[in-house]
Amino acid sequence: MSEGSPILSLRPKLIVGLGNPGREYQDTRHNIGFMVVDALANQFQASWSHEKRWDCALAKFAGGWLLKPSTYMNASGEAVSAVSRFYKIAPEEVLAVYDDVDLPVGSLRFRTNGSAAGHNGVRSLISHLGGDNFPRLKLGIGSDQGRPTGERMVGHVLGCFMEDEKPLVQISITRAVDAVRMALSSGLDTAMNFFNRKD
Repeated sequence: MSEGSPILSLRPKLIVGLGNPGREYQDTRHNIGFMVVDALANQFQASWSHEKRWDCALAKFAGGWLLKPSTYMNASGEAVSAVSRFYKIAPEEVLAVYDDVDLPVGSLRFRTNGSAAGHNGVRSLISHLGGDNFPRLKLGIGSDQGRPTGERMVGHVLGCFMEDEKPLVQISITRAVDAVRMALSSGLDTAMNFFNRKD
């Protein structure tokens, strides 16, 4: 799908934060998607409820739903597809928020589609939603030493942010919340043009 496609005129109805459940993962780089939807829930004064039937946490806000899968990252798509079907939400109306190891810490990027680029959560979404035709908001968790490989990659994404990274992380989460809110109020196109250029 091209950048000039109808997906850009849509407003998301399901905001999915990607991460791993459990206290041991809550402050890791891989869980920045969870951090963003938690911040959104706080702003919307929306309460999380745990939905056993779909294996996820859901929070209702005026324009739709926030979702955190309760499965591990590589099975994220199961809950997202189940909730989407139940509420009749098209893949194009699902906004996935997640970490990107190829972007520097503090930066963010909207995309309308694309490959998983090695991200297991996105790979699961693509598999369960029947294609890559859903928008994403990616937050940078990149390393100063370049893209990690092999075991270093696992250690990097499942590690916590360094102390000197934390102020940038907080800024990026705040900006991500603003970006999602703009997509909800003005459409993906407006938010993409503003935040991708601003970055």
